[in-house]
Amino acid sequence: MTKKYFEATEFRAIREDLIFAVGKVQEPKVAIDCGCGAGADTNFLFSKGFEVHAFDIDDQAIDKCESRFSGFENINITKASFSNFDFPKASLVVADASLFFCASTEFKRVWESILKCLNSNGIFCGSFLGPEDTMAIPGENPSVFWSEVTVLEESEVKSLFVDFNILRFNVHRSTGKTPTGETHDWHIFQVVAQKSAKP
Repeated sequence: MTKKYFEATEFRAIREDLIFAVGKVQEPKVAIDCGCGAGADTNFLFSKGFEVHAFDIDDQAIDKCESRFSGFENINITKASFSNFDFPKASLVVADASLFFCASTEFKRVWESILKCLNSNGIFCGSFLGPEDTMAIPGENPSVFWSEVTVLEESEVKSLFVDFNILRFNVHRSTGKTPTGETHDWHIFQVVAQKSAKP
């Protein structure tokens, strides 16, 4: 990603789904911010009293967050991909516009890691890429900045949450501009779900 992208998103508004999800979290307040980017969600979670484990594969994202959160004892920044991040136990996993970039060949194993790390009654808040999104369509497009993405149908997304209580499920379709100015068609499944308590 580009410096322009991180500058445009560093202080972006927090999505309402995450605000809602935070209100559902039980103690201990430990969150994982997957694909943290410039740290907007990480900063919000910290402000709400969470210990935050944030990771990203992009060097610029890591540099930005390490500088932004220098000296913050309850924020842990790691350069990692979904496939090599060591997921700690958590009460909240945030994966907003990031799980798209997990390679389809690795997605099943990564999803199992997310399921395993979430505490009983833990909350997942994130989004998944639908087949009509610009990023899902083969070919050259300036808003496609990742070589491989995981694309899911609505039924496939819902099947991931058989052991959860789905609190929110929205299908987002729109056309507009990306933070860096390119035209983009969005087709996103947005989910907030609570992991079932152990019997």
